Amino acid sequence: VFPGVRQAQWLTKTKLVEGLPPAVQGIVDNPALGLQELEERAKHVVSHARLWDTTEVAPRREKYCPVLFENLLHICRLMSGKYPSLSKRMLARNFRIAATWERESILLQVRGLSGVLMNSMTPIPPVAPKEEILATKEHVLETFYPIAPTIDLQEVNVYRELNDTGQCFRDGYPYSHPHTLFFLESANVRTDRFRPEQLRAKMLMFAFGNALAKAKALHGNDPKVLEQPIVVQSIGTDGQLFQFMVFQLNTTDLVSNDGVKNLVWIDSDQNLYERAQCVPEVKKRVVTKPAGIFGFQPDTFKKFLALYLHGTV
Repeated sequence: VFPGVRQAQWLTKTKLVEGLPPAVQGIVDNPALGLQELEERAKHVVSHARLWDTTEVAPRREKYCPVLFENLLHICRLMSGKYPSLSKRMLARNFRIAATWERESILLQVRGLSGVLMNSMTPIPPVAPKEEILATKEHVLETFYPIAPTIDLQEVNVYRELNDTGQCFRDGYPYSHPHTLFFLESANVRTDRFRPEQLRAKMLMFAFGNALAKAKALHGNDPKVLEQPIVVQSIGTDGQLFQFMVFQLNTTDLVSNDGVKNLVWIDSDQNLYERAQCVPEVKKRVVTKPAGIFGFQPDTFKKFLALYLHGTV
């Protein structure tokens, strides 16, 4: 279990920046891209997932969350007519990632199912310039003394220090660059889902793991500051609330707290819509809220689309 982003920052030697990086926010804010033209389609997607695609009075999250996600991706793919390089993407599902690194005197490993990963033929360019990367040398990572930052991590015997980017990145595979990870917290029972803070920590650990495994595949295991940082994005959702993340791996020299740090931008807790009214709300035999109402939030949809377009636009 990942209890929070603060712990994940220490484990991955990462500085947090609130909000989206300028490269992504610029896509959201650019009216020339015509993102607003797809808003009606996105509203239709929410209606379809929450109100129409069910015979139940209250649709189950495990049903509508994947439906919503797949249909949002479909809208994103419509942009490939305008930007042909978007067709040079591939989705990998149910693949495993393993990445191993040393932090202070502790050997750490992130491994397991890594959500749905969109791969690309070309990497996302670095989002932070060299001056910003060098400035991270001054950043002081938070410690948890007297509590060990690894207190709740599972201890296992590691017989092989794996750094594996999964079957989808074997030599010769054309879509060899990780682009965006998608995590669906679609369990119907709340206690079976990661809370938003836990989800953001999980997103950070797996974005870092994918970037680190890719860096070691490209540059070997020697710790170093990367000449060309590796950017991996992550989007998490429970079918209504979205978490957006852009991670930039600047260094694989992770043992000490000194020197260049990695960077992560997080835009937290963005609702795609307010509560969907699946059945009419009736008080004293009067319908106070008719069925079919939901408050659509276009900016959240634009952020989802912007992360998809990032690296192409």
